[in-house]
Amino acid sequence: MTRIIDGKQLAAQVVDDVATEAKLFLDKHGVKPGLAVVLVGEDPASQVYVRNKIKRAEESGLNSIEHKLPADIDQNTLDQLIDQLNQDPAVHGILVQLPLPDHLDENAVINSILPAKDVDGFHPVNVGLLSSGQDAMVPCTPLGCLIMLRQVMDDLTGKHAVVVGRSNIVGKPMAALLLRENCTVTTVHSRTQNIEQICSEADILVVAVGSPEMVKADWVKPGAVVIDVGINSVEHDGAYKLKGDVDYQAVAPVASAITPVPGGVGPMTIACLMKNTLTAATQQLS
Repeated sequence: MTRIIDGKQLAAQVVDDVATEAKLFLDKHGVKPGLAVVLVGEDPASQVYVRNKIKRAEESGLNSIEHKLPADIDQNTLDQLIDQLNQDPAVHGILVQLPLPDHLDENAVINSILPAKDVDGFHPVNVGLLSSGQDAMVPCTPLGCLIMLRQVMDDLTGKHAVVVGRSNIVGKPMAALLLRENCTVTTVHSRTQNIEQICSEADILVVAVGSPEMVKADWVKPGAVVIDVGINSVEHDGAYKLKGDVDYQAVAPVASAITPVPGGVGPMTIACLMKNTLTAATQQLS
């Protein structure tokens, strides 16, 4: 029987654990771990993500601070806000919701956040630490994927892991995490030749490309664990449904374990943001 990895249930466990630790943190330090969320503009998807993050922060016993900024804000004003948050002792984690409007420099914004408060794990210092196998703030989605893998695999050592996608947000940090777990890691992408053959050799298949149902059953080794990071809105008979990057109905009978979409990686991403905020607060006050 294929095991369905329930991201909602696992995320609830992570949030409960964070809430317990956050209460101990409050008792010890007299403050709640603080998460500042910066939202620029009126992008509907970003607004939904931010609402969910703030809700989870409250459930986790964190102090959430929201900054809503107009879409036409200039770079200097945004930089000044980041600087204020960097210096605010009540703020332990800073998240700037991406994407930003085109006139703003995303890399400059990411680089301006103190690495210690970079709960997204995007700052070059954290990227470098992770890549070199040192302790780092790990991006939330790859961290959630790793927690899910550990739920269904006792030991990842020696497993052949294939990561489909090479983005800075998921693909690259996911590969670094799997290397740290002693996997043999292959990264494939849009320019890879024989991608289906390479994927079919994987014990662990993590797919993050943003292409609906790209991975078919013959791409998957029987008994492999499949983590589907993709969230794609697809129209069908006049209605929109969320689909992953994996053809779930075809692949599920082949895999030993698989994440659904929705209800898989998505909830874990937000839960790991809470986990990272608690980690950042603990490190800053230790």
